[in-house]
Amino acid sequence: MTSKLMFTVLAAFMLSAALCKAAVLSRVASELRCQCINTHSKFFNPKYIKELRVIESGPHCSKSEIIVKLVSKDGEEAKEVCLDPKAKWVQKTVEIFLKRAEKEES
Repeated sequence: MTSKLMFTVLAAFMLSAALCKAAVLSRVASELRCQCINTHSKFFNPKYIKELRVIESGPHCSKSEIIVKLVSKDGEEAKEVCLDPKAKWVQKTVEIFLKRAEKEES
């Protein structure tokens, strides 16, 4: 191999490695942040909750987050909403969902 060819291959390899690392860092940076900007604290009927996710606090976010996927009255999927984890009705709803999940696992 000539030195020019070797230098070109090495430069291409370095560029490829740098681009791959940048792509991974941008994806990781977007995942390492709080998911909830605003939270909903007014009561609504929990029967409209299709899915409930609890994200504990950690290096990505300093506060716990509760995200629910709602179903509209006509049965179609509506949207995701962040709930206030300090609201009493939210805490009770989370407890009910956790107990329900434990029963399903048994």
